[in-house]
Amino acid sequence: MAAVGWGVVGVPLVLIVMAKVRDRTGSSGQVAIGGAIGVTVLILTAVLMLTVLPGVLTWVIVAVAAAAVSVMMLAS
Repeated sequence: MAAVGWGVVGVPLVLIVMAKVRDRTGSSGQVAIGGAIGVTVLILTAVLMLTVLPGVLTWVIVAVAAAAVSVMMLAS
C-alpha cells in the first residue's frame, strides 16, 4: 500500500519538478532530462520500498512527500 501511495504522490512531484526546470531553463531538453531523472528516482525508491526498507520508514517517506507536494501545490 505504501508503494502505491508513493506512486500517487510521486507523479505530481515529478510534474512539479519538470515545471520548475521549465521555468528556470526554458529548454524542453532539460525538462525531458529532469522528468527522466524524476521517474527513475521514483521507480528505484518504489522498488526499495517493496524489497528492503522497513514499513515505518516507507510510510514516513510517503508522508513527507505528500506534505511536500501539498505545500508546493499551495505555493504555486
